[in-house]
Amino acid sequence: MLEIFYPDEYHSSTYKIDFQSFYDAGYRGIIFDIDNTLVCHGAPADERSIRLVQSLKEMGFGVLFLSNNKEPRVKMFNDAVQAQYIFKAGKPKKSGYLKAMAMLGTDRGNTLFVGDQLFTDVWGARNTGIYSLLVRPIDKKEEIQIVLKRYLEKVVLFFYKRSLKRNSTGKG
Repeated sequence: MLEIFYPDEYHSSTYKIDFQSFYDAGYRGIIFDIDNTLVCHGAPADERSIRLVQSLKEMGFGVLFLSNNKEPRVKMFNDAVQAQYIFKAGKPKKSGYLKAMAMLGTDRGNTLFVGDQLFTDVWGARNTGIYSLLVRPIDKKEEIQIVLKRYLEKVVLFFYKRSLKRNSTGKG
């Protein structure tokens, strides 16, 4: 039952993902959450996020930011990196993810989603049929509603990691 929240992959950081291997495998679009995925919550784009987006675009990826935040926050981040974005996306509803793929000109088979939350980012991506990469949050300082969700996420991640161990040992 908890499997609907399991990411396809779990990484310690967005900045440690081998995006070239995904490009080589045929992926052409990446949808990112912003806060705690690329920068600390509410922070502007920094050198690291600017370099990452630039390198992804040079690689041939289309990049789009899908955020539940209001436009001023998303636009502030995007002004430095110059990608596409959707604000007030309503994650985890499918509609934002579908609109993002339409804007990128991609489909479920060649789009990745990268985010830091299971119950919005990953669940929405999985429910839409997009390959999902969960990353550890950059900063532990978060809004109260997110802090509360993190406790539930710990339970899901416990079972997710246990299922990975079970599958790697051939049990289960």
